[in-house]
Amino acid sequence: MNYEEYKKLCETIDYHMDRYYNQDEPEISDYEYDQLMIALKKAEKEHPEWVTSASPSQKIGGVAKREAGVKITHDVPMLSIEDLFDKADVEAWVFKVKSMHPDATFSVEVKVDGLSMTLRYEKGDDNMLHLTLAETRGDGVVGEDVTANALMIPDVKRVLDLPYDSLQIRGEVYMSHEDFERFNAIQEKNGRKLAANPRNLAAGTLRQLDPSITRDRGLKMFIFNIQQGPKEMMESHIRALEVLSAKGVETVIHRRCETASEVLAAIDAIADMREQLTFDIDGAVVKIDQIAYRDDFPAGSKYSSGHVAYKYPPEEKDVYMDEILVDVGRTGKLTFTGVFHDPATGKPARLCGTSVSRATLHNQDYINDMKIGVGGIYKVFKSGEIIPKLNGCVKEPQTVFAAPKNCPVCGAPLIREEDTADIRCVNASCPAQLSRTISYFASIDAMNIIGLGETIVDALVKEGFLRSVADIYTLKNRRDELVLKGIIGKEKNTDKILASIEASKSNDAVKVLTGLGIRNVGKNTARDVMKHFDDIRDLMKATDEELTAINDIGETTAKCITQFFADDDNRAVIDSLEREGVNLVMPKSEDGTDILAGMTIVVTGTLPTLGRREVTELIEKNGGKCAGSVSKKTSLVVAGEAAGSKLTKANELGIRVIDEAELLKMLKM
Repeated sequence: MNYEEYKKLCETIDYHMDRYYNQDEPEISDYEYDQLMIALKKAEKEHPEWVTSASPSQKIGGVAKREAGVKITHDVPMLSIEDLFDKADVEAWVFKVKSMHPDATFSVEVKVDGLSMTLRYEKGDDNMLHLTLAETRGDGVVGEDVTANALMIPDVKRVLDLPYDSLQIRGEVYMSHEDFERFNAIQEKNGRKLAANPRNLAAGTLRQLDPSITRDRGLKMFIFNIQQGPKEMMESHIRALEVLSAKGVETVIHRRCETASEVLAAIDAIADMREQLTFDIDGAVVKIDQIAYRDDFPAGSKYSSGHVAYKYPPEEKDVYMDEILVDVGRTGKLTFTGVFHDPATGKPARLCGTSVSRATLHNQDYINDMKIGVGGIYKVFKSGEIIPKLNGCVKEPQTVFAAPKNCPVCGAPLIREEDTADIRCVNASCPAQLSRTISYFASIDAMNIIGLGETIVDALVKEGFLRSVADIYTLKNRRDELVLKGIIGKEKNTDKILASIEASKSNDAVKVLTGLGIRNVGKNTARDVMKHFDDIRDLMKATDEELTAINDIGETTAKCITQFFADDDNRAVIDSLEREGVNLVMPKSEDGTDILAGMTIVVTGTLPTLGRREVTELIEKNGGKCAGSVSKKTSLVVAGEAAGSKLTKANELGIRVIDEAELLKMLKM
């Protein structure tokens, strides 16, 4: 690996750290992330001169979020645990500890897959310990105050009957499979987005501003460490857990071990119990029981000393393919889903403690390569909380599945796009696309018609009220019929949504263009495009050449725009929107300037007075362009508190960095 490849790997890991720790929306599995980290550590071992404090191996990925509470600096850093993937490495670590401390013993514990939280207790007037603060890990040094939410978790004790002046304990907040499935059942019933996995849902729930949401979702917590306390609690880790357990505190499942063979046996025992556990785990933690010995075994700046974690390899099971479902997305693209069962039980496969019966099959090329068809037997794996994936064909089916020639919803001929694996229905009136197209038009990123969600849109489409996005604005003419049929609700709710529809007419043309759902034209691209046109009518006349002259608009996007407006049905929709009074014109900015013209600016961290939307609008109003990541094309970085990896990269690339005050000075504000 050369240095450029190493830097690219660091950027990739930083990106996935942010998706996991801060956004609670990981895009890759734990296993895939672990493989990236293994490659990084190997490169840094071979080239120690490459390692800086900005390396992913030297930091924890979380960043404290202001919206969930005030920031808190930890009394004791909340560090990660070094991961090991080979039992031989675990055994070698145990031998290393025993060689220095022959009397060392160990606690082997389940590694609960959730969100870490520390609880601080202080002695009250009644001589008992009272909870004063609950804090998330954040970046390991600074976390968030989530005390109000923590008090909604039954496992979090408000008072501990212990004779100490103070105590800090750390544990894992998690969600059980039952509560996770209950949440998703409610979401599905209400036509809302399903949560991807229990860990992400638990993390998002703990960070909610409304503590009642935390209470209703049923979070739980296991304590796994004493962060700070009196001498008797800081001698033996296991004894301290027993003291807490005796006072009703839920402590992590653990086993005391004396030898390497006992440690490995305990790791295997935890692996065997995974299917019986009511929550997800992603490994087993091995800790030195004698807390005083731990500092003799540091593992780096981001890892707790005296601890290692063994990460289990991805679980795999053979499944029998029962059915292949074909669906049509909002853009007309076909999606394929395999439905299967465990032939040994006749039920959905159990992987990592959850039931699995479906997997995405991506596209026809993937189906052909994997020889996927009804009656085939395939390996399915699921590392930690990830979406299930097929991992090879065990027994081929009699026939490999072939995509239909016609749309399964409207019957129109399907086409396969040139140089891609995508198969699409190009019928703009296809009902499958219609509901999603209208829902997208009404969504927060587009026209922001509050209350007009996918469930209501589906009902309106099925009842014949909506045949295009323009029909949204004719619903007011059928108000009494809507109330009578109760599609939207009773009078109050119907009038509320109709009022929101009416208010959306005054949105700027960027939101209208975004809502049209033109392929490759999201809200950022729509904003870039409409900087160059007075209204959407002018855009409809634009050529490919005119569009590609706009910065960051490529040939593919330009062609998507011109082809969309060349379609008679789409032009008719624009006519209808205009007749109904929907604004198609860009506002004239009276106080805008071109001070930042030609500059690509990245905003990172928390600014003192400006929110992210405010600063973005300010930059764009003055001719600049906001980007989400730092590159050689970046002109300027505006950095606030907890700026993170973007600031580091800007410094490495020699890009000018300013604060909010300097930005406002540039704009003469």
